[in-house]
Amino acid sequence: MAAGRLQGVQRVLGKLQASVSAGNYYEAHQMYRTLYFRYCAQKKYDELLELLYDGSMLFFRHDQQASGADVSLLYVDVLTKSETQPSEIYINKLCGLFAMMKADEVPERDVFLASALRWSISGRSPGNQQLKTGHPLLHRSIAQIYWQEKNYSMARYHFLHSTDGPGCAKMLVELHTQQGYASEIDLFIAQAVLQYLCLRNKSTANEAFKSYTSQHPCIKRGPPYLLPLLNFIWFLLQAVESGKLPVFTVLCEQYQLSIKRDPSYRDYLDKIGQIFFGAVPPQQKPQGLFSNFLGSIMSAMENSDSEEDGRPSTSGSQKRMETDELD
Repeated sequence: MAAGRLQGVQRVLGKLQASVSAGNYYEAHQMYRTLYFRYCAQKKYDELLELLYDGSMLFFRHDQQASGADVSLLYVDVLTKSETQPSEIYINKLCGLFAMMKADEVPERDVFLASALRWSISGRSPGNQQLKTGHPLLHRSIAQIYWQEKNYSMARYHFLHSTDGPGCAKMLVELHTQQGYASEIDLFIAQAVLQYLCLRNKSTANEAFKSYTSQHPCIKRGPPYLLPLLNFIWFLLQAVESGKLPVFTVLCEQYQLSIKRDPSYRDYLDKIGQIFFGAVPPQQKPQGLFSNFLGSIMSAMENSDSEEDGRPSTSGSQKRMETDELD
């Protein structure tokens, strides 16, 4: 029975490949869509997955980007409908399709990736934890593809949602040495480590820090390091293992100057304190009726003063924009 189905699939593939080879791309594309609806109705998911994957690759090899992308989207849709669990085999196929899509020619590329990530959420991580942002292996492979394309921003994002600390570190070393300022050598890894910790991924945070500090050509071996921020991150990783709130509090106090180098660090550390040390979330000052009323009065007074001086009033947001432009 299985042999018969396999022969049927191979026969259909042969016809489709002949159409593509003859340059009848539109006809072949419509045939794939017809097969998609027919096989889905019959729930012949295994045969359909094979047909759609081979068809997508066939279109890409003939530089039919639009058709290849459309059939690739059908492939992900069948993975979802068939409730196929994420595995290395399917993840590798998805990444192979993604790599074949030309970023500047295929607007569906982002849609395909989002669909693939949603499908991969149905599985579990290597640590048998429910996935929330997508399978780590899928994120890792996508990060590698973006890295090869020199899209460092997207590569960094997907590395952060993977468990590949050494890979992330190697990419950050390359990014800093090629595009960063010398004074930012510690900032590149500090932010990544803090973000890994906010994602509760302390093991990958440790691996990324060790790999970055050992591989970067401009960092002398430590600890201790010549740069205070690197020492702070190293101590923080040790403190996370102990889970002692007093240690974390004293550490943050002692390295205030380093922490203030980036305004986002405080928010990251507040989150890390809550996750690993049981710290109480910082309370925000309530904005009551009286404070809002007082703010309105002060704003009106400022506008009145500026009008009397013959100067146009400047809103807070405009001031911030002007400051940003000066920076």
